[in-house]
Amino acid sequence: MQALNLPNYSFKLKQESNGAHIFDSIRKKFVVLTPEEWVRQNFLQYLIQDRKFPASLIAVEIGLKYNQMQKRTDVLVYNKEGKPYLMVECKAPEVKISQDAFDQIARYNMAFKVKYLVVTNGLSHFCCMMDYSTNSYQYLELIPIFE
Repeated sequence: MQALNLPNYSFKLKQESNGAHIFDSIRKKFVVLTPEEWVRQNFLQYLIQDRKFPASLIAVEIGLKYNQMQKRTDVLVYNKEGKPYLMVECKAPEVKISQDAFDQIARYNMAFKVKYLVVTNGLSHFCCMMDYSTNSYQYLELIPIFE
């Protein structure tokens, strides 16, 4: 798979009749290795190993309803009180991060009201801190270390 703008991590990989699979340590199962999944698995390890987010507080593909349609967040991290804290939208490396990606995660965030929103394609990472009292947000240089 493509090299990403993240540290290198080791993964359990296996080949099956329907293609390569990667072990998702959060979901505790092998999943089909697509370019977007490659970004998600690397970013999960970045959150856990480099930004110190406890794996036990991370969920993958959490369902939500938006405009009567069932959707899923790529990654949702909870704080120590069990409240949604950080949401990540992952795109494949060849997908340019656009306003559409931010609009998508902002719509999903209506259901969760997290403090931090992250959009990544593995090459570029954008993180904003939400301020609900002023209905504004601020871009951050780095994804925060878990508090």
